[in-house]
Parts: sequence; C-alpha cells; structure tokens
Amino acid sequence: MDPPLAAALPLTAAARLPAAVARRLHVVEADGLRVGPADLPAEVAAPTVLAANLPYNVAVPLLLGLLERFPTVRRGLVMVQAEVADRLTSPPGGRIYGVPSVKLAWYAHARPAGAVPRPVFWPQPNVDSGLVAFERRAAPPADPDLRVEVFAAVDAAFAQRRKTLRTALAPWAGSPAAAERLARAAGIDPGARGETLDVHAFARLAHEARAARAGG
Repeated sequence: MDPPLAAALPLTAAARLPAAVARRLHVVEADGLRVGPADLPAEVAAPTVLAANLPYNVAVPLLLGLLERFPTVRRGLVMVQAEVADRLTSPPGGRIYGVPSVKLAWYAHARPAGAVPRPVFWPQPNVDSGLVAFERRAAPPADPDLRVEVFAAVDAAFAQRRKTLRTALAPWAGSPAAAERLARAAGIDPGARGETLDVHAFARLAHEARAARAGG
C-alpha cells in the first residue's frame, strides 16, 4: 500500500473528471489478500467486475481469494505475468495445466485476452505480461462447500505431477488403494495423471471422498 498515492488518487479524479463521475470513485486502503465486503463502503460492497493490474508475485492467490470472498463478482479482466496468464487459461492435458488452471476453473471460465508488450511500460520490465478475461460460472457440484475438498485433491494430484492418481492422491485419500477406489467410483482411471482431469473430475473425486467418510 502507498498512502500518499492513495490520498492523491481521489484528488486527481476530482480535478480531471466531472463531479458526478469523480464521486463514484472510492479508494480503499486494504490488503488485497484479505479485503472482504465488510472493508468496502456499503454502496460498493457487492462489486460485480474485477479489473486490475495484479501484483505479479501474488497474482494467483489474490485472484482466487477475491473470487472466493466476493461471490458477486461476475466477470473481470486482469493483467498478470505472461506465464501466469498461460497457466490460468490452460485447458486440461496441456504441459502447463496445473493447480492455478483448475482452481480458477472452479469459479469461472477464463480465456487469454491479449499480450501486453514490455515497451508499453516505463521503466520497461524484464517480464512479459498478459491479460486474462473471465466470467463467473456455477461451481461444478451442487454443494459449494465441497470447494475445500476439491482444492485439496487438486493440490495432491499436482504435488507429484508425473505420478498416477493412485500414487499422487494417496496422501489425500489415505492410501494408494483408497485413492484407486475413489477414482474408480468417480469414473476416473486411477492410472491417469492429474493434468488430464478437468475441474468436474476433481469435483467427482471430492464428492466420493466425502461420501466414503460419511459411510465409513
């Protein structure tokens, strides 16, 4: 946070915009990794659009956290490091498909929205940038509370990227045999790898894990 710049922003808007427009700007000094509806003025506590140049070093947790804490956000456009943009929008089966790809897919459909070349910045950075556009969609399962379990399964599956689900999911499921049972119950080949599964498949795995615990 930069208090001098935060204080200058509304003054700059008031000096350069019509008063009716400038009054619509609300500057909130808060940690983006923790900010929630209660931190915002009442008239803007339910935002519907996220447009941001995200801090590159925390772009993924910041984006996912905002989508979790602000369910009213329906669509957005964010700028991130080019490699992160590729990961966030990668489809299943791709070489760079991974944890960020699946977790963002839980909340929204995301797509690449263009490259941002280095020369448009001053000073010029040492990394390329990219835009990611997204639109909120319903969570894959009917029970949104399953998200924590789904994300745990995703983390386990990609912790050992080259391992089969039977092996990679063993710490999460309790054992390789349990992981195999859950995969088969979810209609998934236990010999597959995590990078071949979409968010719906992970949701089925989490559902079967919850059902197994409830029955056992």
